[in-house]
Amino acid sequence: MKRSQIFTAVAFAAAISVGAQTASAQQASALPPAPSAVLAQYAVGPPAGSSIVFHAASTFAGPGGIAVERASIKPLSISIDDAIALGLQRNFRLIYDRANQRIVKGDLLQVTSAIVPSLELRASSSTQEINLAAMGFKPASIHIPGFTGNFPTIVKVDVTQVLLNVNQTLFNVPAYELLRGARDEEQVVNLNTLAGRGALVLATGTAYLKVLADQSNLVDAKALERSADTGFFQAKARRDAGVGTNLDALRGQVNFQNRLQQRVSAETALAKDIIQLNRIMGIPAEQQLILTDTAPFSQLADMDLERARSTAFERRKDYLSLLAQIRVADRERLAIKYQRFPTLAFGGYYGVIGQTQGLYHGVFNAEGSVKFPIFREAAQRGENEVISAQLLALRQRESDLRVTMEAQIRSSMLDVNSSHELVKVAQSNVDLAGQELSDEQSRFAAGVDDNLPLVEAEASLAGAQAQVVQALFQYNVAKLQLARYTGVAETQYRTYLGIQ
Repeated sequence: MKRSQIFTAVAFAAAISVGAQTASAQQASALPPAPSAVLAQYAVGPPAGSSIVFHAASTFAGPGGIAVERASIKPLSISIDDAIALGLQRNFRLIYDRANQRIVKGDLLQVTSAIVPSLELRASSSTQEINLAAMGFKPASIHIPGFTGNFPTIVKVDVTQVLLNVNQTLFNVPAYELLRGARDEEQVVNLNTLAGRGALVLATGTAYLKVLADQSNLVDAKALERSADTGFFQAKARRDAGVGTNLDALRGQVNFQNRLQQRVSAETALAKDIIQLNRIMGIPAEQQLILTDTAPFSQLADMDLERARSTAFERRKDYLSLLAQIRVADRERLAIKYQRFPTLAFGGYYGVIGQTQGLYHGVFNAEGSVKFPIFREAAQRGENEVISAQLLALRQRESDLRVTMEAQIRSSMLDVNSSHELVKVAQSNVDLAGQELSDEQSRFAAGVDDNLPLVEAEASLAGAQAQVVQALFQYNVAKLQLARYTGVAETQYRTYLGIQ
């Protein structure tokens, strides 16, 4: 086997070495430096994703008549931007979050209607036949001077009316506080939706990088399988020529079958991770993909813990959502407190009324009302106790989340820096293991040694290649996780990963 074939998988790691040599050396400190000169530019980051839109080849009727999409025969070429864009468009969790946003907007409009003027136009026409005697009317009890006729006891009345009703709350402090709380509640849902988008960016990016790692593992496995096949062929040829042993041939066959198993396992892992990526993006599970991006290796700028923490407090959507929940609970507490205040309202109507086929006359009514709560102390104290307990729990959650955020950022900084060092060490191991394998192949071909060292060298190279792929995957995921923990994943994931 030629050296160019042996180092097919090693070329990927060699690119890492070039990138690592151009990176600036980091200063030693108690806490490893955190990547992120780019955080100062988070406000101008481009929106996540791309303009890609998935069009299914066809659909078929699933359970309940629901249309189920079929995958296209042609593989779908996607970049990491495309994958994130599809996830943001089609992921079920985000669709559910957008539905919640609409629900909260509807609730806000309902709360608003309690304090804005209410106008209602009402028109009605009725025909009635009334038995006055059944209602206790006695004509004999009425004496009208000069009237000698009879009062009918059964009368028929046709009435038509058109009225414009108006109602307006003039002074209701609890209602105003509840309206402000509803606006904060809308902000809570919006922030939760944004938090979901950030989590989706992290999940999609991680799944994309995992598929890239699987592809690298498959390339390595195929290269080692070819190398083991060549070694097995050489061992059989030497045995058949009488210059080798049956043990060498047997050992070569076992090694070849082990590499074959590793290649099959790598293919299975790749297929399963593509299915998982498709599921996150919301496209058919059987859709074949062609990933156009390669596994990036880019060192980030440095930033201290304090800056990373302040950025997280400004940008983390889960933290901002919790602060908004505290404001909602505080509005509810004030609304309960202000129930002791009087309420002032105005109402009335204007319209016409008369016999359906007769004369009509204008009518109106205007009234104001003032309500003074006198005593409902038990109910108010109970409501106040409930909301006070909720506020206490929310503030405890805020305190705990602040500590958790700092711990997450510290841990993520350590992961980024340690995985960066692991990539460089793993790349060096690949170079050494590749050189060792090349030397052992030359020794075995020359008949200087048996194939036991050759098999061991191939095993060392396989382990080194797996380590460099895993280390690079962990490094990129750690950078994505740091972007997530500082609240800028959706706008700065490209910069963190080093994607142009």
